[in-house]
Amino acid sequence: MDWSVVFSDALRSGIGPIAAVYALAAMGLNLHFGYTGLLNFGQVGFMLVGGYGLAVTVATYDGSMWLGVLAGLACAVVLALLLGVPTLRLRADYLAITTIAAGETLRLFYRSTWAEDVTGGVFGLQRFASDFYDLSPIPRGSYGVWLVEFNSRDLWVMIVGWALVVLTGALLALLVHSPWGRVIRSIRDDEHAPRSLGKNVYAYKMQSLVLGGVIGAVAGMLQAIQVQSVSPDSFDPAVTFFLYTLLVLGGAGRILGPVIGSILFWFVLTFLDSALRQAIDAGYISPDVISTSEIGAVRFALVGLALILLIVFRPQGILGSRKEMLLSER
Repeated sequence: MDWSVVFSDALRSGIGPIAAVYALAAMGLNLHFGYTGLLNFGQVGFMLVGGYGLAVTVATYDGSMWLGVLAGLACAVVLALLLGVPTLRLRADYLAITTIAAGETLRLFYRSTWAEDVTGGVFGLQRFASDFYDLSPIPRGSYGVWLVEFNSRDLWVMIVGWALVVLTGALLALLVHSPWGRVIRSIRDDEHAPRSLGKNVYAYKMQSLVLGGVIGAVAGMLQAIQVQSVSPDSFDPAVTFFLYTLLVLGGAGRILGPVIGSILFWFVLTFLDSALRQAIDAGYISPDVISTSEIGAVRFALVGLALILLIVFRPQGILGSRKEMLLSER
């Protein structure tokens, strides 16, 4: 087995564009769940409307990239209002049911033949990010250290993606340590307390839902730009549960929790994938035991086992505080 290839593959995935996309989306979910206590099981829906808002504006209506960004953000705000207005005055489980249903409904709607003229149907839309790549100051070629290399296009997306993660993290740090942030954290712990002090709990929940949804939409745009295409099936409901996995790994209610969680998730997932393929090719694992077509399922099973062990021995996550977790459960 060539362990240098295994580690380089894992490092490339752990710091690459996809890790930045998931970190950004998970930061929005962290604002919902980790700080406000909102059970949003449809964060992928915000990613979908963000990605399609950009793609439809540019590819279907021949608009500019910046107009597409505004369209994606506007779609996220509208979706948050549509989900939040009827549910945020009710118990938390109503929001959970509504958001998971909305995410799947949007996926089916965008892939329907009825919307095919606008969304491209099951085939989606392609090649709408040329304006983004035209902004790149990086000459064509490959760049990297050791065996970890990125081409100029992926490197540009990675730089922009991690820059957005840093900016979003700074913004969230300012917000959660402001009076507004103290209110939403008190809502998470016991919403009756801020309500008794005259705070409009419904309005604060709505603000959190909108802001976290907008962050998710930005992640969806970045994902669409990175692969130069959008298709409904790339926004599967399972993506939301991957985002919750990141929060469990890194620690919910921590600014850096989703970031650390995303880096670890993609590093470990790719490490296992590459190691299993190397072991099969080297003959250490018989194809009769694990075939190459089964590697995807096996790696997720191993990650799931590791996650169970983490929950058992450190339920607050890597960066989480056990003291705060115990206080929030009271």
